[in-house]
Amino acid sequence: MRGFQVQENEVGRGAAMKAWRTIALHTTVAAGFMFLLQRYGLSATLESSLLWAIVFGGCAAGLAYSQANR
Repeated sequence: MRGFQVQENEVGRGAAMKAWRTIALHTTVAAGFMFLLQRYGLSATLESSLLWAIVFGGCAAGLAYSQANR
């Protein structure tokens, strides 16, 4: 492909910090989305919305972690 550049693997603390930042971002976005969907889209209770947000946030964190360590 034209313009495609292969980047070297990052090494050291910079790569680890970037991975953890990505994992935290995925976790936050997934939990926030699920909370808003449950609470306002489906009119669920606060407790149910928080529970689903925690579950989906945890799943997103696990998925992001496995992708970051590929």
